[in-house]
Parts: sequence; C-alpha cells; structure tokens
Amino acid sequence: MSREAIARNYAEALYALGERTGDTVAYAGWLGAVAGAVAASPRAQAVLMSPRVTKAAKAGLLVRTLAGAPAEFARFIAAVVKRGRQDQLEPIAAAYEALVDDKLNRVRAHVVLAREADAATRKQVTAALAEALGKEVISTFSADPEVLGGAVVRVGGRLYDGSIRRRVVALRRQLLAR
Repeated sequence: MSREAIARNYAEALYALGERTGDTVAYAGWLGAVAGAVAASPRAQAVLMSPRVTKAAKAGLLVRTLAGAPAEFARFIAAVVKRGRQDQLEPIAAAYEALVDDKLNRVRAHVVLAREADAATRKQVTAALAEALGKEVISTFSADPEVLGGAVVRVGGRLYDGSIRRRVVALRRQLLAR
C-alpha cells in the first residue's frame, strides 16, 4: 500500500471519530500541531524513529504531551505510534485537512505575484478566487519577480497561470514559429 493511501486511511479513521464526537475541526488543529511539533524537533524525531525506544514508550510520551487534547484523539495518536506509523504524521495531517476542507466547502490556494502583496491585495485576490470557485478560499501568497505581473494560482492539483511571463513566452514561441 502506498504512503498516501496509508495516510488517507488513518485520516479517514480520525475523521469518522471526529464526526462521531463532534470534534472534527478541533482534531485538525491538534493533528496539525502534533505533526508540526514532531517535524520541527530533531530530538522528537530521533526518539520516535529509534528502534531502541519501545512503541509503548513512544506512544506514552506523545500522549503525555497531549494533556489538554480530547482522550479519543490521544488514543488515536497512540494507535498510530503503536502501529509504527509515526513517520506518517505529516501526511496524515495533510489528508485530514483535505477531508475537513471538503466538509467545510473550502479550498486552499497558493498565489504567486511579482511582488509582495499588501493586505488589501490579498483580500481582493482571495475574494475573487472565492467568487470564481464558489467556495471559501484559504490563500497563501508568495512573491516571484520572474512572474513579471499578473498571478499564478495553484488550487489543489490545478495551476492557473495568468502571468505576464507566460504571455511573453507564448508570444516569443509564436514569433519564432513564423
């Protein structure tokens, strides 16, 4: 089974649990925090990946750090570790986030502009994307001077390239083809 399929299976199990308990959105925050903390800490990674530390000890360590988390969520994390899938926390979190986004009718978009966007531009672009897509849009922005102008937007697996760079390249190809 592929890593994505494994992560998706765990995410779907947690999602079903979240739906049953009414904590679907809260679990997304907890899972993102756990995955981010493990990814940011080389020491935590070393402990969680060490064959010298028992799975029970690894699970106990994570559960103790989740003192304020719902008990069901802590048991889920313990089950992930006991099954040796602690290296899958980030992909599980990403798959879970996608499930929650789908439930809440929202999408995530990454927008690349030629220069850093101010707050008004961010708001305007996000509103235009929400109107075009018919969903709530959670957008992130970055700058790339090579875009020259316009925008390049990635929503899921789709890329919308409205940049001046793309137009210049297309014009160049057209002129060279003559």
